[in-house]
Order: sequence, then C-alpha cells, then structure tokens
Amino acid sequence: MSHCPYRLSLLGAVTFGGLLAAAQAHSAQPLELNAQEITAAALDRSESVEAEQLERYQASDLQEVFESNPEVSVAGGSTAAQKLYLRGLEDTLLNITIDGASQPGQTFHHTGRISIEPELLKRAEVQAGTGDATAGPGALGGAVRFVTKDPDDLLREGEQLGALLKTGYFSNGEGYKTSASVFGRFSENWSALAMTSYQDQNDYEDGNNDDVLGTASRQKFGYAKLVGKLNEEQTLRLSYERRLDEGERPQRPQWGVTPRNPLYPLQTERETWTANYAWQALDNDLLDLELTAYHTTNELEQDGRFGLYFGDTRSTGYDLRNTSRIGTHTVTYGTDYRDDRTTLGPEGDRELDHEDGEVIGFYVQDAYQITSQLLLSAGLRYDRYKLDDRAKQSFREDGVSPNLSLRYQLTPELAVFAGHSQALRGPQVRDAFKLDVAGNDPDLKAEKARTEEVGFDYRDGGLELSAKAYVTRIKDAIADPVEPPALYQNIGDLKTKGLLLQTAYHWQQVSLGVSYHRNDARLDGDRLNVYEHNGLGTSLGDTWTTFADYRVSDSLTLGWQGRFVRGIDSLDTSAGDVSKAGYGVHDLSAEWQALPEQLTFTLTLKNLLDKQYVDHASNEDFRHIPGYEAVYGSFEPGRELRLGLAWRI
Repeated sequence: MSHCPYRLSLLGAVTFGGLLAAAQAHSAQPLELNAQEITAAALDRSESVEAEQLERYQASDLQEVFESNPEVSVAGGSTAAQKLYLRGLEDTLLNITIDGASQPGQTFHHTGRISIEPELLKRAEVQAGTGDATAGPGALGGAVRFVTKDPDDLLREGEQLGALLKTGYFSNGEGYKTSASVFGRFSENWSALAMTSYQDQNDYEDGNNDDVLGTASRQKFGYAKLVGKLNEEQTLRLSYERRLDEGERPQRPQWGVTPRNPLYPLQTERETWTANYAWQALDNDLLDLELTAYHTTNELEQDGRFGLYFGDTRSTGYDLRNTSRIGTHTVTYGTDYRDDRTTLGPEGDRELDHEDGEVIGFYVQDAYQITSQLLLSAGLRYDRYKLDDRAKQSFREDGVSPNLSLRYQLTPELAVFAGHSQALRGPQVRDAFKLDVAGNDPDLKAEKARTEEVGFDYRDGGLELSAKAYVTRIKDAIADPVEPPALYQNIGDLKTKGLLLQTAYHWQQVSLGVSYHRNDARLDGDRLNVYEHNGLGTSLGDTWTTFADYRVSDSLTLGWQGRFVRGIDSLDTSAGDVSKAGYGVHDLSAEWQALPEQLTFTLTLKNLLDKQYVDHASNEDFRHIPGYEAVYGSFEPGRELRLGLAWRI
C-alpha cells in the first residue's frame, strides 16, 4: 500500500493565495489565448522545457532541466550518476538527440549516459511513449530532443556583435560557475556563436547537513556554432560541442560510498560534431528538405581497484528527410542511418575489446486533414539492424513499425485524441564495461514496443486543462539480469501504464499550474526497481509538480515550483522487500533586471525546507538486507542558495 507522507505546505498555500490576490489586483481579465487550431503540428505530443525557465531556476544539471516535468525523473547524487527515466523507463530505451545528433551507447551501467549544458539549451522536448515514424530507430519508450541556441537567439535586431558573461555561486558545496558567450554576424547571412563554461563545487550536504561523498566535481564545457543562410531558401548550421566532468566518484557512482564501494578518480567526456542543412522552397510545396549528419563520442575513464580502465562509445550517422504538402496531406519521408562502436580496455592496450553495430531505416509519416475538425496521422518505418559482437557472433534483425493517431476538435476549446504506435529495436552494442564479463545469448531477438494513448486538451481564455491515459508494452526486453550467468538475453515483457493530468491558468502578470502523473512499470508482472532492472526502468511514486510565476514589473519576476512524490511502502525484489519514502520539495526564484537588456541578477533558493530525501529515480536502499549493505542511492542536496549575475554587452 502506498502512502503520501506530506501535505502541500503552508508556504505553498500562502504563495498561491498571495499570487492569486496579486493577479486579481493587477488585472480582472484573464489573458486571452487563441483556441488551438487543428494542424499537423497539433499531433505532436511533445512537452517542452524552455530556456527562460532553466535560467530563472539556474539549472545546472540534467536533473534540474526536467524537475518541472512529472513524467520525467532523474537519479540524484553526482552528475556522473544521473540517469533519466521517462514514464518509469530508463533512457537506454529512448532516442536522445542534440540538434538531431543521436546520443546512443553506454559506457558504464552504473553511470548516466546523457550530459548537457543547460545554459546552451533553447528548449528540451520530451515525446513520451513509442515514437512515430520520424522519431528515429528503436524509440521504444519515447524520445528526448535537446535544441541548442542559435546566434540569432542572442543577437538583438540590427546588432552585429554581442557578448554575455555569467557568474554564479552555490552555497551548498561552496561551488561556483562562470560562462562567457560571444556571438555576432559576419554579414547579413552569416553568424556565429561561441560559448565556454566552468563549474567547480565540493561535496554537497544533504538535508541532515551531512556531506554526500563523491559528489564534488569540476565541469568544463566548450561550444561553437556557425549559421549561414546560403540564400532565401537554404540554411546551413555547423556546430561542435565538448563537455568534460571529473571528480572522485564511488566505484559504482549509482551507489553511495562504503568500504565496498570506495572513491576513485573518474572522468567522463562527450564530444559531438553536427551539421544541419535545410532547404525550404518558397514556391514549391513539395520541397522542404532537412539533412542532419553527426559524429558523437562518449568516453569514461576510471582509475579503480583493477587499474586504469576506460569505456568508449562512438556513433556516426545521418537523417535525411523531406516534407511535401499535397492538398490536405503533409507527408514527411526519409531515411536515417547510424554506425556504432563500443570499446573497453586498459589505458595503452592496443588489443581492445570492442563490438560494432549499425541500423538503417526508411520512414514515411502523413498528416491528413480530413476535415477542418478531424486530423489523422499515419506512418510506417522499416529498420534493419546488424550487430557483430565481441564473441564473433552476428545478429541481423529487421521489421516494420506502423503508427496511427486521430485528433478531433469537438468545440473551439475542446479536442480529443487517440493513438497507437509501434517500434522495433534489434540487438545493439552493449555497455562498454560489460564487454569482457558478459556475452550475448545466441538466440537474442529484437525488442518490439507498442503504445496506446487517449486524452483531451481544453483551452478557454487563460485556462488550460489536459489529460491522457497510456499503456506501453515492450515484448522480449533485452537485459543482463543480476543473477548469473552474465548474459544479455530476452528476459521478459515490460509494461508501463499511467495517467497524466495537467492544468494551468494565465493572467496578465501571473501563471499558476499543477500536474499529476501516476505510473506503474512492471516486468512480467513484477514492479521494476533500479538494482535488479538496471537498463530497463524503475518504479516511481505518484508525482505532483506545481508552479507559480508572478511578473511584478517589467524588471522583476518571482517564481515558485514544487515537486511532490508519494512514497512506495513495499517493493518486492529478489533480495527482499524495500521501500521508497515520499517527499515534497519547494524551490523559489527571483529575477531582477537591474539594467534592462544589460544586467540581470538571479536569486534561487533550492529545497527551501531543507528536506532529507532520495529521489525515486535513484537506487533503492537495500542496507537493511544482509549482504547488500553497499546498495543504496545518495541523498539529494539540502537547502541551497544560488546567486547569479548576467552581464549582456
């Protein structure tokens, strides 16, 4: 039986009440929003996190990018341990891209595999559930798309050159972060952006004022982008990104520090090259071409008990697509390809363990405007997978993945929708650190996913209300079980189902909102947990997220956001019964433009009530079970004050 160990705090009630009163005092009329039109874009079920929100709360890592999204949970502890879960499924089951560049592969199953610099983001889009034909190969549980800023996002109209200098202080861990961005136009058609940042912090303290060992880090980031308008129809974007994170981490960063899990130096580095080309014909509805080509490497190096080892994943690929508008049809069709290699070995060893995989896909997706009220979307993709593993085994899998969805506008304010989608994923390159300890079952089969989803959207003036119910099934899920033998195999069928409710109201100066997500994720009927189902998913308590934004004046904005998670009393595992305590966390923010468009001060208070808690995406606490004293996740940071200064030159 689950329980909720918290109530919405008095502070939250006062904040909501005060902001509501302020809103009514400033404006008796709600902000009018146009009713949503039924277009091809209306069928995109993505949720988006925007740059303004990340800046206001001074997001510094992957967890803080998604803390306002109730469908997404990110493990805590050090940045190296952060894993993303969408509707209870781990990010290994998702397609992750940065400006279209795929981020597959895994260097170490006890670390996260996704790294991003929040200051660089223009937005982060989350498409939950099995993707449509354009979502890429193997989007079993969904897709996450990070979109970075262009020079034009920072340059003002008529401006040729600009710079943005930022510095920030974190009280918890006595850390600081600095960044510098320079952007400009070489000519009317060519512009560029360069950015660098550095972050340094000590081990943070939890809600009990105890140091959480292994969370200190140094992060370096560099980015450059060149954008050229070749003519009125064609645009070219070239970008390079490098991110480095280093510090003393537990041997298994996903777990806390114990004598059985001591600290060792660990370094992770990601490097991505991307080229985006777009050709949108002005007088030809049949031509809207996009090409993305990329090369990504992820490296992890640990100087541990067995000496200096490193894991490396490398991916090179492209996505070529065109969109044609033919009468009431908007058809997107194309092909994508990815070549992967995973490598493991001690430093200096030329005979390294490695394996290679590739996937090529062809797809078509049609948005058909049947009537002014009814929109149908249907698509199909074909994927062919190939894997040559370390044991000289070869795997070949292919298949088709259809999808179908409908959206009907019942009234100008109310729309209902329903959808079905499928995806196939063949055997892929494995976790690098398991190359020399685990093999592949010779009878390994492709994973097959399907998602059904129904819901509605309602918008009337400043009021927004939506709901959706979903179920995703993944047949023949691939994993290396905790129990021997160490072998990647089809271990069973995953099923995740849930309900999402969201509402918000917008006035001229104030916006208020609350979301609720309930999820149940199981493997062959047993609830998932991080320890046993590493690489698959975990169980998450019912989650509420809330927000309140108040624009006091043109120069001052105040905000509050909360995240509240219901506890899980009993979670049965092969080792014994474990539980997950519930928690509620409040964050406050204030942004003051001291000099409009020049000098901005930001104050953020994280975990206002100094709550002691472990995020449900982190490893469960097994320490009460004999023999599992090292298996537990780290506590989250306690109260933290962040001060930020941004100077726009």
